Amino acid sequence: MVINWHLFFEFIIILNAVLAIITVFRQKRDIAAIWAWLLVLTFLPIIGFIIYAFFGRKLPKNRLFKLHNHVQMQLDERLTDQRSQEGNSNFSESDLISSEYRNVVDLFINSDFAFLARKNRIHIFTDGNDLFHRMIEDIEAAKSSINIEFYTFYNDEIGNEMLDLLVKKAQEGVEVRVLYDAFGSLGTTRKFFEPLRKAGGYAYPFLNTHSFIIDFRINFRDHRKIVVIDGKIGYIGGYNIGDQYLNRSKKFGRWRDTHLRIVGSAVFGLQSRFVLDWDATSTEAQFNEKKVDAKYFPVSATKGTANVQVVSSGPNSENQQIKLGYIKMILSAKRYCWIQTPYLIPDDSVLDAIKIAIQSGVDVRIMVPNMPDHPFVYRATQYYANQLAQEGVKIYYYQDGFLHAKTTMIDGKLASVGSANYDFRSFKLNFETNSFIYDETITKELTQIYKEDIKNSILQTPEMFNQQSSWLKFKQIFSRLFSPIL
Repeated sequence: MVINWHLFFEFIIILNAVLAIITVFRQKRDIAAIWAWLLVLTFLPIIGFIIYAFFGRKLPKNRLFKLHNHVQMQLDERLTDQRSQEGNSNFSESDLISSEYRNVVDLFINSDFAFLARKNRIHIFTDGNDLFHRMIEDIEAAKSSINIEFYTFYNDEIGNEMLDLLVKKAQEGVEVRVLYDAFGSLGTTRKFFEPLRKAGGYAYPFLNTHSFIIDFRINFRDHRKIVVIDGKIGYIGGYNIGDQYLNRSKKFGRWRDTHLRIVGSAVFGLQSRFVLDWDATSTEAQFNEKKVDAKYFPVSATKGTANVQVVSSGPNSENQQIKLGYIKMILSAKRYCWIQTPYLIPDDSVLDAIKIAIQSGVDVRIMVPNMPDHPFVYRATQYYANQLAQEGVKIYYYQDGFLHAKTTMIDGKLASVGSANYDFRSFKLNFETNSFIYDETITKELTQIYKEDIKNSILQTPEMFNQQSSWLKFKQIFSRLFSPIL
């Protein structure tokens, strides 16, 4: 029997195209993601479907988060107690903010049920050694509970130091829970946390994904970085647990990031986020009806100045809450909007918001790293940096190590610090958490830090972009084609 290879390959190509169309259109997606996946599935027969199995499928509906009524009721009760102590129980949340940002507060209340936390005390960290020194001090002083959630928890020097401390606290009778992302913590196995379990603590990979190869959920990453100690002290920002974040990596050198230590009722938001993530992941030590009480949500007597909303987003919601917050901030800016992000791959809505701000006379600046950690992402970032520079955005390439901070400041009055980058992945695929801060002191401090970072950066002009080689421009354009799935 003679095989007609020409007809055979034609059949394979046609079958691959049909299957690609069926695969991509069987789930609701935006048009950019549809075209990106069609490119992958069409031009990479067989291999494309393997890539799709890991990166293209949506989160199963039975894994979506639902806020249990008893958790919400008890949290509302604690917030009522907190506001009563602050003397603000007779005011609506937006009334406590200047009129120009009340609609920002309302946006997060309506899209994410994110309450406005009053009178918080915030300390900013930009050096990993300082951050972990203070965090370790707080953990050592913990009396009742330690809840930790990180994208990366590496089995290295600082990872083992942190683990030993958590084991010690668990042996003292403190409740210790750890959530980590299986993909972000590659090399850290379940066995690594066995000493903590033997001491009475708990550790789980997010959504119980022990092996992304088996579970096919590599695309849905817990990118959050949350620490809550005794329900009173919270940490949020860009740092993970690993030696590279303490400037110990030859590849990255100095790691430039931004993280916050928060004391006050904003910790309620961090704690409630952890509660939901834990109960969606673990069947052990859940925050059931008997446990969600004052122990985890104590009334704070802190007298700070910062008003904060803790906002979360992820593939369990179509709202893209943090992206909407970024857009609202950009469009609310009157004088300046300064952004730091390691990955600049915005969708059209964010690009349009930036263009509107520029054409309205707003000073828009975006700072990105001058070194790659993901080749395709880096080239796509360069592409969008070039496009925005042509529009009049001041693009800075940070030179002193790797810039990983995710900060946005507008007009010296409103700021955001958290885990979400300005890219498709953070907007739609990752589980993220950001703090939105309504406070002039903190915003001006972050703005001053930005000014210091400019001293270690190079301003990229349109002329400099135009002088790039044709090969480099091709790599940028090619990488940009896959922006919706990077």
